[in-house]
Amino acid sequence: MKKRISRVKVNRIFIILFFCAFFCAIVKLSYVALSPVVDGTNLTEFVSQRNTTTETLYASRGDIYDIHGEVLAKNVNSYTLIAYLSESRTTDELNPRHVVDKEKTAKALEEVLGMSYDYALSRLNVKGAYQVEFGIYGKDLSENKKAEIEALGLPGLDFISGSKRYYKQGSAASYLIGYARINEYGEIIGEMGIESYFNDELKGTDGETMYAKDAYGYQMGDAYYTIEPVSGSNIYLTLDSQIQLILEDAMHTLEENNTFSWATVTVMDAKTGAIVGSASSPSFNPNTLEGLTNYVNPLVGYTYEPGSTMKIFSWLAAIDNDVYDGEEEFMSGSIEVAGAKIYDFNNAGWGKINYDTGFAYSSNVGATNLALKLEEKEKGLLKRFYESLGFGAKTGIELPGEETGILRLTYESEIATASFGQGITTTPIQTLQALSVLTNDGVMLKPYIVDKIVDENGNVTYQGGKTELGKKVSSKAVDKVYELMHDVVYNGLSTIWQPKNVDIAGKTGTAQIASPTGGYLTGSTNYIRSFAGIFPYDNPEYIIYISAKQIDGGASAVASILTDAIESIANYANITNTESDLDLSKIITLSNYISSNVDTTIEQLEKLNLKVIRLGKGDVIINQYPLKNTKVLVGSKVFLLTNNNEFTMPDITGWSSSEVMNFCNLIGLSYSFSGYGVVKEFNLPVGEIIDLTKTLEITLAIE
Repeated sequence: MKKRISRVKVNRIFIILFFCAFFCAIVKLSYVALSPVVDGTNLTEFVSQRNTTTETLYASRGDIYDIHGEVLAKNVNSYTLIAYLSESRTTDELNPRHVVDKEKTAKALEEVLGMSYDYALSRLNVKGAYQVEFGIYGKDLSENKKAEIEALGLPGLDFISGSKRYYKQGSAASYLIGYARINEYGEIIGEMGIESYFNDELKGTDGETMYAKDAYGYQMGDAYYTIEPVSGSNIYLTLDSQIQLILEDAMHTLEENNTFSWATVTVMDAKTGAIVGSASSPSFNPNTLEGLTNYVNPLVGYTYEPGSTMKIFSWLAAIDNDVYDGEEEFMSGSIEVAGAKIYDFNNAGWGKINYDTGFAYSSNVGATNLALKLEEKEKGLLKRFYESLGFGAKTGIELPGEETGILRLTYESEIATASFGQGITTTPIQTLQALSVLTNDGVMLKPYIVDKIVDENGNVTYQGGKTELGKKVSSKAVDKVYELMHDVVYNGLSTIWQPKNVDIAGKTGTAQIASPTGGYLTGSTNYIRSFAGIFPYDNPEYIIYISAKQIDGGASAVASILTDAIESIANYANITNTESDLDLSKIITLSNYISSNVDTTIEQLEKLNLKVIRLGKGDVIINQYPLKNTKVLVGSKVFLLTNNNEFTMPDITGWSSSEVMNFCNLIGLSYSFSGYGVVKEFNLPVGEIIDLTKTLEITLAIE
């Protein structure tokens, strides 16, 4: 009986102790569950840092193309060279994993990367370092350069993979395209031009993934969730790479033969307002930022007094408002306005002339008379006319940094000087927009540079195109001024602006440069020389506008490179004059040579004094450049692609950048430019079969 009572007591004690322990455990678990801090440890932070991780999945940045689908900007792999110095990496002496021979390694890197031997050796001798990098010499290396270093077979060298923005045509259109760089968070961000203006569209949307990790940081099992990144959209510009390279060559020629502060030239489609090419000097290489000293895009950001190109719009205003009689005469030379004298550019004038002649001779006195007639008819009439053509306001083109310029036409003297482009400021893009009234029967077109934006699924999310801004000028005014502009080039004082293979209408401008201390700078070079042209005259396809500040060669230097550019564009676009107007000994119209025998065709073309570049050792032509019906000058290069894909590297020394582009595009070879001018050096050996997986790296220089 006593035994039984004892057993019951033990069971009761055990049960009580069990429930007490269970209760304490519940309390402890509740405390842990409800409190983020236990024993001094923040459990939420511990879990997030030790047990799970969230990684950003960066979106791929979209590419930028020209109107024909030629790549202008894209992401490419890039590499950073590192060298492992710690001997602890090597566990097998026959297979070393650190730098063993520092002198040999430094010498090899000197030859491959262009760094000095002493610098390379100093990096390899950093005491106590596990690994080292090589500064700017070892960053942003291409696939080719990586392969070249790997081929050395030196132990201890390795690479950190990354990506960078690559601009295939180097400095071409650099202010339009802009550039993008990797920021401190590892994102590629646009900082100028299209890269900046459409940064959100190009960069896409980053994704992320969360997963559990073990004590060593490795992923455990499947991810908890993953949000896939959305790649950036591709942007197709209205630029035509061939016209762009013609303009780039014009700028390089100007640099080679003259000194000046800056120059810019732009071509716009006369029927749509699309910008098909725009080049400037100085320029810069967006791959390296070499030459980047000015962050203002000349096309939209340069404001300056335009000079006599404004007479186009002064004459338009006078004709449109019925205060113009082309046969009416006035005394040229000088005129007094508000107590100040205004002179024609030659001071003496040409005696009594009529207003039609006044335009051909670019008379400031004639422009002043017309401005005063407009003011007499209705106060502020000239200013409102200028404003109706977009002067004094942004055009809204898809580029950052656009300026408005200044229209100052309050006083009589300001109205007078504004009529010939002094005392007001404009931008090149405003002038191009206003000129569009002459090619569209008085209707003004908004300039644009984006043809379309396409998302990662191929959907067009934005479509650019012709935008009419309303009829601004009467047809009679347009016809009259357009005729006068033709007379300027062919019967006036501007015959140096005549291209040889196409008729144009145009107007020159010579503007004084305002002095920071008041008044205007003096001296023979202190002018901004400009020219506005439209071609072909009978059926306008293009509007071109060029301006150059403080050029030592004067107007003739600008005219020389512009007429060459117009001739090249006319040949490329097949809009030259009829054959009866051409010197047949110098102009050749190409036929269709595709499917023809190579040897026979080469013999035929060489008899015409053309330089034939044969691509491949095949016997049949499968492609050609230039295309059929293109008119070319004697001595021009003609590329013939044959039915054989083994291409021998020609000596391209002295070739222009456009010729190199045509060559590479035909055979499918990647290329990159550095510098300006014509080909000075290149990396592929002459006479050897071209490895199409490599990149032709070209150094340009001014001869």
